[in-house]
Amino acid sequence: MRLKIDRKPEKVLPDTRRVIARFFFNGEERAVALIKRILALEKDEVFAIISPLLQDFSKRHRSITQKLMRHCERVRHYIELAGANFNELDEYCKLLIGSYFTHEYSIESAAFFNPSIVPDPDQTNLEEGQLRVIISFRAVGEGHVSSVVFRRAIIDRDGSISVIRAGKYIDEAEKIHNLVYHKRQFLRKAIEADISEFFIQVVADKLEDRFDYNQLKGLVYEARDKTSDPKEIAQYKMILALSDSYRRITFSKDTDISDRVIFPISDFESKGIEDARFVKFTDDNGRTIYYATYTAYDGVHIMPKLLKTTDFYEFRTSPLHGSGARNKNLALFPRKINGKYVMLSRIDGWNNYLMYSDNINEWEDPVKIQGPEYSWEFVQMGNCGSPIETECGWLVITHAVGPMRRYTIGASLLDIDDPSKEIGRLKDPLIMPNPDEREGYVPNVVYSCGSIIHNGELIIPYGHSDHSSGFASVNLKTLLDRLKSGG
Repeated sequence: MRLKIDRKPEKVLPDTRRVIARFFFNGEERAVALIKRILALEKDEVFAIISPLLQDFSKRHRSITQKLMRHCERVRHYIELAGANFNELDEYCKLLIGSYFTHEYSIESAAFFNPSIVPDPDQTNLEEGQLRVIISFRAVGEGHVSSVVFRRAIIDRDGSISVIRAGKYIDEAEKIHNLVYHKRQFLRKAIEADISEFFIQVVADKLEDRFDYNQLKGLVYEARDKTSDPKEIAQYKMILALSDSYRRITFSKDTDISDRVIFPISDFESKGIEDARFVKFTDDNGRTIYYATYTAYDGVHIMPKLLKTTDFYEFRTSPLHGSGARNKNLALFPRKINGKYVMLSRIDGWNNYLMYSDNINEWEDPVKIQGPEYSWEFVQMGNCGSPIETECGWLVITHAVGPMRRYTIGASLLDIDDPSKEIGRLKDPLIMPNPDEREGYVPNVVYSCGSIIHNGELIIPYGHSDHSSGFASVNLKTLLDRLKSGG
């Protein structure tokens, strides 16, 4: 018999009005031809076009002129090819050129789902029994490109949830390359990313043990310019794209959490940043760090990556390495166990594995700890976010796939000192898609990337058929008692 759950009335729906101004490029030949047409305009014609454009789009974007100027700077090379001196162009001409290389992208136009939840670093000005939380979502727009977006919410003492309305504007982060790379880790990840060892070695032979982005870019460009073979050029582009997977991104301090979107930047993320699993991690010194494991996808390769922040304004990203850092579904435990980092993974696509590591970015020797047992999980099982520490053991919310590719949410309990030991697992799903949740972008799916405990209730945010999101809760003691009795 299934446990009783409480579905909350609060729903989070995709909002097509949430748009960002992105760089738009149609190829070198067309770029030069377009710029020549713009340069042929008289000054008063330029002003007559750009002035109403700025008035219109300034209502939809914060600092639209900065974005247009940045996009104009990105085509500086093609401006020179069109016969103009970039430094001699006036401001309005640059803004107009930038506008032709800009388009609006609705980040939530297709779907808004797969949430994870963590306590907000700011817990001030709350009533007794309330908890302020940050919820991350996978937002999907045109072309099925996924990004990470956020909402803030308040959980009351009775478990009711109020998601704070999103702000008017939404912005991408500023992109900043990391200063230093470690050669051994970088080369290892390049091989894992299916880059030819021959092309890796061409560049690697000239690298020091530690190097920065500009050194790598110079060597890649030097090697790339010596060939006209498209396949060889593609390999060098992949090397440079991999370096872009290590970066630091920052948001302005005057942005609300709902204003910030982590959008794909590197080629290895070109088809999306999928299913971020955030966890509040406590280190050996008692400090709090927020980590998120996520999947970078370019349409062919899957690259597990790690996101790190302490304040949700600045984030650092880096790839995860090793034989255990493969496929999707990695979830970090919220603290070390026996002095080591611990991670759940699903390297074969259908069983749960456990890994230990001294280095949070390197994961080897995965050990299988769970596999499908019941009919509703015969196809595959995996985690729905990081394990939650309880007095009875590690509570792991799971997802499973059964007949008709129906996704359900379950739960299991692992030993607190040795999480390779399963204490119990629910014999029936905790959450199944009901009639109001089964229609959407991908039908018959409920899925979560992280839950939270508050006032004796387990609160599970979850996606409805890859379209929108809602919340459910279950009494924690009742759930743990069921798990301790075997499920």
